[in-house]
Amino acid sequence: MERTVVETRCGRLRGETSEGVFVWKGIPYAKAPVGERRFLPPEPLEAWDGVREATSFGPVVMQPSDPIFSGLLGRMSEPPSEDGLYLNIWSPAVDGKKRPVLFWIHGGAFLFGSGSSPWYDGAAFAKHGDVVVVTINYRMNVFGFLHLGDWFGEAYAQAGNLGILDQVAALRWVKENIEAFGGDPDNVTIFGESAGAASVGVLLSLPEAKGLFHRAILQSGSGSLLLRSPETAMAMTERILERAGIRPGDRDRLLSIPAEELLRTALSLGPGIMYGPVVDGRVLRRHPIEALRDGAASGIPLLIGVTKDEYHLFTLTDPSWTKLGENELLDRINREVGPVPEAAIRYYKETADSSAPAWQKWLRIMTYRVFVEGMLRTADAQAAQGAEVYMYRFDYETPVFGGQLKACHALELPFVFHNLHQPGVANFVGARPEREVIADQMHYAWLAFARNGNPNGAHLPEEWLAYTNERKPVFVFSAASHVEDDPFSREREAWQGRMG
Repeated sequence: MERTVVETRCGRLRGETSEGVFVWKGIPYAKAPVGERRFLPPEPLEAWDGVREATSFGPVVMQPSDPIFSGLLGRMSEPPSEDGLYLNIWSPAVDGKKRPVLFWIHGGAFLFGSGSSPWYDGAAFAKHGDVVVVTINYRMNVFGFLHLGDWFGEAYAQAGNLGILDQVAALRWVKENIEAFGGDPDNVTIFGESAGAASVGVLLSLPEAKGLFHRAILQSGSGSLLLRSPETAMAMTERILERAGIRPGDRDRLLSIPAEELLRTALSLGPGIMYGPVVDGRVLRRHPIEALRDGAASGIPLLIGVTKDEYHLFTLTDPSWTKLGENELLDRINREVGPVPEAAIRYYKETADSSAPAWQKWLRIMTYRVFVEGMLRTADAQAAQGAEVYMYRFDYETPVFGGQLKACHALELPFVFHNLHQPGVANFVGARPEREVIADQMHYAWLAFARNGNPNGAHLPEEWLAYTNERKPVFVFSAASHVEDDPFSREREAWQGRMG
């Protein structure tokens, strides 16, 4: 395997070449957030002497082991560590040419995940599209989103958004160094799925991220997904710190408690604990979608979409959804996402598949409230600014688990990355013959968008029209991919109290 050395601002890095793609793994983009730097914003790296080996992935950030999701969505073999701020790069060549850059932010509910997952391998993008791909790790769970300012003062006022600040630091590193890897620092597309798409939604609104990227793709997420108020974030923080035996102002205990113990304590509080960005008035000054409405990301083209049956994935982690009767389902949904308008109840009754079980009929409410609604608000806000917006829906249904997942959350990932061959993928997406065609369509549409802000080309069976405030076409990826005219209109109207 051939080795390649590049010069960055911090020092030299030696990567490797595999099947015509240059790869550098485990590149640090900030100082390790350990010891006195725990719970503080990322700090720039200091230069190193000599050549640093970049041929194996760095540690993943601290996170729980999740046998279902880590096994299903690409198992990572790297050990977890507080020292986890690393990125990885795939490039077709190191030749001075400036190529479009795709910067990937992984999902995982801000709880788990890593840029080193084999599902996010960037080789196919680099090989097929002559682009440079970057994947990153960023702090998550208690280490990335613990709202500490009220208990620990000004120094920790940004602690509730450290994961977002890590992403900004990684983007800044790319801006300063990616040219050495064959990339164009002035043509960067950020893209992410789920919590990664929520991160993209937040980054679009941040003045600190302005100029660090030029296009954005949001897959199954928006700036409203997992967003928390300071009150909600502080209530969660108090519960965690009290159980961990950390009193207000007790900085010694905050910094000395072993990482594994703190994470274990947080997890012991059960599934009701939610991590995500905080509208803290410091890092995140206002709701990201409100900022978009006021032009925070004017001029940034967007590609945004959902899967048809997003919420079905979560029946794997919580099978109780599939065992509840209709009234019990509606009671639970009302508790989780707020009251459902009577017009929406009628809509879901009238449009339900009569042969489907009750849980499938009513989980469409969760898909809309958690994923679709934020997508529509984001697209509307950005389109109102005159930006190019392209919307999609992913309709391919996986046959695994008896077909109960349908077109569920995260199912599009190996299609976008053209990684259907990666370990474990077939166990999730199945082996239906149309999947290769859909993968080609999505993969090359993402490449076209990264190149020029428009996903169209010979890879699509018909023109993917831009989404505007007057016309709302949606490209549907399926066995017979096509464009639909405003397929969310009746559902949206029902939630607004009207039945179309």
